[in-house]
Amino acid sequence: MKERKRKKAYSPELAGRMYKFFLTYDGVGAPSFSKFARSIGVSTEDLEGYRKKRNFDAAYRECQEIRRDYLIDGALQKRFDGSFTKFLITLEAENDAARDTGDLLLRLEVKE
Repeated sequence: MKERKRKKAYSPELAGRMYKFFLTYDGVGAPSFSKFARSIGVSTEDLEGYRKKRNFDAAYRECQEIRRDYLIDGALQKRFDGSFTKFLITLEAENDAARDTGDLLLRLEVKE
């Protein structure tokens, strides 16, 4: 049975560490949130939870843009397959749209 890692407490420095990880990435493939999470000993679920913090969420969104640019540049240089790159970018955009629309519940009451 796989043991779940114990969630580490959020630290304000994580936003900067994540931004630096994405900006200076030189590993195999493209930078990803799962690679960053493993590098600091947390899960991607933990990263999603940290997004409740404004500065971390801003860094997360910026890292999404860095990753997107990294993938596009790689496809243009023919290091990555263009069709697969398009698929990844589209999938990420759909996931963001679902997250942004799925978390908000609005209830209106009309009183006369």
